[in-house]
Amino acid sequence: MKLRKGDPVRVITGKDKGKEGVVERVMPKDNKVIVTGVSTASKHQRARRANEQAGIIDKDMPIDVSNVMYVHKGKTVRLGYSEDKKGNKVRVARPSGEEV
Repeated sequence: MKLRKGDPVRVITGKDKGKEGVVERVMPKDNKVIVTGVSTASKHQRARRANEQAGIIDKDMPIDVSNVMYVHKGKTVRLGYSEDKKGNKVRVARPSGEEV
């Protein structure tokens, strides 16, 4: 999986198509990511402690990694790998070859 926590992404298909957000969590075993503000569901939460708030909260749900694309300079791009001059493996934007 080429996406990491903190990457800016755009949803390319599904009910939230066109929305952008930042990857909050990556789940490589399930091939899913959680993106802030995308694919939210209302959840009824009960106060378990005295200082905890009860009520209906919006929770970000996992979305399949194939339904999101990395955003580089305002455009969605595929990611690839390349080596820099020191021989380290780095991620690059596919069309331009620029390091991300």
